[in-house]
Amino acid sequence: MNWLNFAIFLPILYAVFIPFFYKKIPRIHTGWFVFPIPLVLFIYLATFIPGVANDHVFTQTVYWIPSIGINFVTYLDGLSLILALLITGVGALVILYSVYYLSMKRESLHHFYIYLLLFMGAMLGVVLSDNLMVLYLFWEMTSVSSFLLIAFWYQRDKSRYGAQKSLLITVFGGIAMLAGFIMLYAMTGTWSLRDIIGQAGELSDATLFIPAMILILLGAFTKSAQFPFHIWLPDAMEAPTPVSAYLHSATMVKAGIYLVARFTPLFGGDATWFWVVSTVGLITLFWGSFTAVRQTDLKALLAYSTISQLGMIMSMLGIGSAALYFDGGSDSFKYTSLAVLAALFHLVNHSTFKGALFMVVGIVDHETGTRDIRRLGGLMTIMPITFTFAAIGSFAMAGLPPFNGFLSKEMFFSSVLRAAELGIFNMETFGLLFPIIAWLASVLTFVYCMILVFRTFTGKYKPEKLEKNAHEAPLGMLIPPGILVSFVIVIFFFPQTLADYILNPAVQAVLPLPIETNAEYYTNITAWHGWHAPELWMTVAVVVLGSVLFLYLRKWQGVYALFPREWSFNSAYNAMLVGSEKGSQRLTGSYMTGYLGHYLAYIFVFIILSVAATIFATNGFVIDTSNDASVNLYEMILIGIIAVAAVAIIFAKSRITAIILNGVLGYMVAIFFVIFRAPDLALTQLVIETVSAALFLLCFYFLPEWKEEKISRKMKSFKLALSIGVGTLITLITLSIQGNRLFDSISVYFEDAYELAGGKNIVNAILADFRAFDTMLEILVLCIAGLGVYTLIKLTSTEGGDKRESE
Repeated sequence: MNWLNFAIFLPILYAVFIPFFYKKIPRIHTGWFVFPIPLVLFIYLATFIPGVANDHVFTQTVYWIPSIGINFVTYLDGLSLILALLITGVGALVILYSVYYLSMKRESLHHFYIYLLLFMGAMLGVVLSDNLMVLYLFWEMTSVSSFLLIAFWYQRDKSRYGAQKSLLITVFGGIAMLAGFIMLYAMTGTWSLRDIIGQAGELSDATLFIPAMILILLGAFTKSAQFPFHIWLPDAMEAPTPVSAYLHSATMVKAGIYLVARFTPLFGGDATWFWVVSTVGLITLFWGSFTAVRQTDLKALLAYSTISQLGMIMSMLGIGSAALYFDGGSDSFKYTSLAVLAALFHLVNHSTFKGALFMVVGIVDHETGTRDIRRLGGLMTIMPITFTFAAIGSFAMAGLPPFNGFLSKEMFFSSVLRAAELGIFNMETFGLLFPIIAWLASVLTFVYCMILVFRTFTGKYKPEKLEKNAHEAPLGMLIPPGILVSFVIVIFFFPQTLADYILNPAVQAVLPLPIETNAEYYTNITAWHGWHAPELWMTVAVVVLGSVLFLYLRKWQGVYALFPREWSFNSAYNAMLVGSEKGSQRLTGSYMTGYLGHYLAYIFVFIILSVAATIFATNGFVIDTSNDASVNLYEMILIGIIAVAAVAIIFAKSRITAIILNGVLGYMVAIFFVIFRAPDLALTQLVIETVSAALFLLCFYFLPEWKEEKISRKMKSFKLALSIGVGTLITLITLSIQGNRLFDSISVYFEDAYELAGGKNIVNAILADFRAFDTMLEILVLCIAGLGVYTLIKLTSTEGGDKRESE
């Protein structure tokens, strides 16, 4: 039975019970109650591996808003399966790690695990949703839940700042992405990803094709921390280490990668998509690795290394998208698809070694009290197991054998080398820079990996600079990174198993082609390409130059002085934030004056400009009086009285005069109802007008004398023009409505009031039967208002009594 929809909502529903476990069973760490959820989901999702490997696709639909085509449609193929397994598998290990990392006494564990489960469910919703609007719903849920997780230690200024920055940047991208989704719907008439991709060949010439592409890429780039939106990720490292290991290595930042991969069948083969995705990815790769070298905080180093690795994956997806430009049976398609395979392979590899490294850094911080590289050193003998894990993870990230990162790094080099030889998209010019940038970034990657290992664990031990006496972590904290580094090694020796069951189906999802094309994807992963392979010598050169740069780091580190922090993207973001706050305060202060008249003026001016402009643009002012009845003399007299009374109210010197003139208006309207043979309406109008006048007189008796308002002649002229404008607009709209019959009148339906509702009085029938719910709600509002008035009167009486008693 297919339970995919339930798998998405299981973490979200289970979060409801977390407070109960936290309060009712305080002796057991709350994490133990949460741990089974991702574990069960991982096992359940793993059962789909054989089916997906055999090209099966699993779907399930739960109807939500079928009238507009928005339903919960889950879609599990090779691409979504990879992400779903990472979300649940790494999630289970992170929760196990958090049991030993987070204190039962000091931490608000129920909040932490609620946020974590919400995020897990949201991420599963993102990667399993076929409906664009549902995908967007879960996309923004990841932003909100990650904001709560990053700000978990909300007492810290940096935590709140990092959470705010991540939310602002990712939500900005999410809104842009939503606009792109709406454009796709406008072009295709469907919210289904599968149906949209099925129309890919028909959309490339559409006017909204490129704008939709750019807006969707904005959403992907902000979420996956691509240049220049990468600045939120380092500040998000203020979150607890389990959050960093989960969100920023295996899940949230991979959402943008997933989005690009998922939309490659739609936009792939287009030059704009190719250049934007691959170029942004390469720039992010280089800038992230370059900036990582200068960091002195271990988590900051890992943050920029994550940015770099995400850029590497993104660039490979961009290069691989060119495969859709070629015929599926050509060699160009086969070898260009290598980049997509390498991207997906490195996506898995990065989750293993980077998740382990985040946990290792958390162990170092937990057991020494610091993450400052300048205060660390000599921990290899004190924390040998942690050192081993750090070495394996770092060497895998550096692309050294025998670790999985070496395989995907070699495939990356193969991809950029082949991309430089493509005869499309002017790659014979700027494409030559691809291998150069990739190689330089790999050299810097090697350098910061060596810094992470050797500056932390070798050298002189400095106990006087540590906040705690360093010691090895407990076994429970070592098990999760141990499992991850085991995968780092196992994948190196058995990569083809992973490719056959996991990666190849995902490649087919990213680069779908009709069966009749006999497409051949690049599916072979091997550690050895021969002595003549340029990828091998690029790796050798990376190790040699990287080792030299690491050994002489202090002699060339002065180059970072050319990039002062006050000129960084963070400084620009902070300046923009401060400027926007000051600007918004000035703008708000300019129109929020505290005067009701000003606010009414804003409303009326907006109505005049927007409504009048719209009606003029659509030729809506069409006045037809040919079928109107003639106006009699007595009707003109009544209209004159109403006009004189309305104008006289403006010049009234007292409230009593204004109330009487307002009553004249009401009674004249009642006379009109009599003339037009509507006695019920006339009676209602007379009753309401009489009661209103009496209440006004009663209330205004207690108010101070009405003083004439001193207004400048300029303001009086403006108010006069505004009044005339609003009156003219409403008059023209009323006449236009009278002269235009777009729909049949509903009055014919109400003529059968006696038969339909049993009421001889049509007004009563409308109020009591046809508008029953409306009338009931009006009565409810009046009851609430009456209760409020009664409560205020009672409170006033009680306060008066208390005051007298005190006296």
